[in-house]
Amino acid sequence: MVTSELLKSLEPFKELNAVQLGKLQKYCEEIEFEFNEKLFTQGDPAMHLWVVVDGAVDLRFEMPDRRPSSPDQTVDSVEVMEREPEAKVLGWSCFVPPYKMRLSAVCISKSCSIVRVDKGELFNLFQEDPLMGYLFMSYMIKVVGYRFHQFQNHVAKNLGEDLMFGW
Repeated sequence: MVTSELLKSLEPFKELNAVQLGKLQKYCEEIEFEFNEKLFTQGDPAMHLWVVVDGAVDLRFEMPDRRPSSPDQTVDSVEVMEREPEAKVLGWSCFVPPYKMRLSAVCISKSCSIVRVDKGELFNLFQEDPLMGYLFMSYMIKVVGYRFHQFQNHVAKNLGEDLMFGW
């Protein structure tokens, strides 16, 4: 079971009080993944929010021909020790229609530890406690903004390479 101390140490939940953390704790699970194991796949139903606690995770896009994703398709790598806190939060798609994962996530360290939260239970908690929902979603706006900025950088990098090499 995920402790309230662990939850309090994670950025999306830092603004929550002890009572709110206690309610949330029931719907969280800590999951371990091994090297090259997928957390989720692009196109999967987005049913959870994921927070990287330890280790490293690649976010990758899938090729249309359904080849297995590879490091060449990496959009971003999330390493807990050296990244912005927003980078550690995965699965914001669970809050936005069509509720599908936009990228795949793969463990790229020897192992990684993830806290996974059920989106349906989160919504129920937010119905009961709108302040909790506001505090949490205020942080999620930062996450979406961070991902948008990453996308801009990825596109700019690719356009620059195309201009330089005449692709």
